[in-house]
Amino acid sequence: MPAATPSSARTVRWSVFVLLAIAGLFYVKWYPYYGRAFVAASQHSIGHSILMGDAPSAPAPSWDAAFGYALAYGKAIWQAMLLGLLLGSGIQALLPVNWVQRALGGHGFGSVVAGGLLAIPGMMCTCCAAPVVVGLRKHQAAPGAAVAFWLGNTTLNPATLVFTGFVLGWHWTLLRIALGVPMVFGLGYLVNRTTRADVPAVQLPPLEPEPHSLAEVGRRWGRLFVQMASRLIPEYVVIVLLLGAARAWLFPYVGPAIGNEWIWIAALALAGMLFVIPTAGEVPIVQAMLALGLGGGPAAALLMTLPPVSLPSLAMLGRSFAVRTLVGIAAAVVGFGILGGALAVWLGMH
Repeated sequence: MPAATPSSARTVRWSVFVLLAIAGLFYVKWYPYYGRAFVAASQHSIGHSILMGDAPSAPAPSWDAAFGYALAYGKAIWQAMLLGLLLGSGIQALLPVNWVQRALGGHGFGSVVAGGLLAIPGMMCTCCAAPVVVGLRKHQAAPGAAVAFWLGNTTLNPATLVFTGFVLGWHWTLLRIALGVPMVFGLGYLVNRTTRADVPAVQLPPLEPEPHSLAEVGRRWGRLFVQMASRLIPEYVVIVLLLGAARAWLFPYVGPAIGNEWIWIAALALAGMLFVIPTAGEVPIVQAMLALGLGGGPAAALLMTLPPVSLPSLAMLGRSFAVRTLVGIAAAVVGFGILGGALAVWLGMH
């Protein structure tokens, strides 16, 4: 059998990546969330809060609390994490570098818009989107485009917006969109503007020559997958365990005593930014906390800060962005949470 030509090999690589993305997202995200939307519409609920259930406080710090949360969280996200690792390594093994550079490599607003729009069908949690962001950055995507893709997966997740409307009320969905759009595209544009095109924020590894044979593509994909998984997963698991144990410190009590004071809005905005949840996990968390008497301001702060970033996802992207960029994004997310809390208080949301 004659060897595949470079053009035919590239066509096969494109086809494999597109098929993986569509089939994987359909199985892990699109089809399950389609059915879940009907549950949200009929029952006005999508399940119990993964944070503390229906209790007014999280369990005391312990190994049981750490492993209990890690197990519940892992069961919720393992398929999406596997898909994220396959896509993140697949970008590097299957996609032409010049295409990624053309689509997402510019330092203007256009690449930010492209990154944010590409994120919307992904609907991944912040940690599952992180391996894809790693792959994009290694394939020369601009930092702002990668940031918009990362934040857009969670903040502008259409399924979560629908769940929020049916479970919490459509005014909460409108608040999320009103602040989520400037968060995703504004922060992406700001990162692009503050990172000079000729001076990379981090030293990206040199690009490997484009593979031409399908056997070489397969070997590279497998090697990149193992490298990515072995680097990202251990630190990710450790931080998730620590956060699971520390829930009682981040969320010591939820009840009517936590009203709309600024201190509570700011405190829960910070806690939400640090903590890690599965996709749409903020909806039952906020629902349970509102039922326990939490003020609308702190609830809005959590709705804005729980999904976009987390301590594990920030650590996973530590080699893809400059530290100052990640710190700035984390601080900005907290700021959007505080702004969301202030708007919820002003609008009398509850």
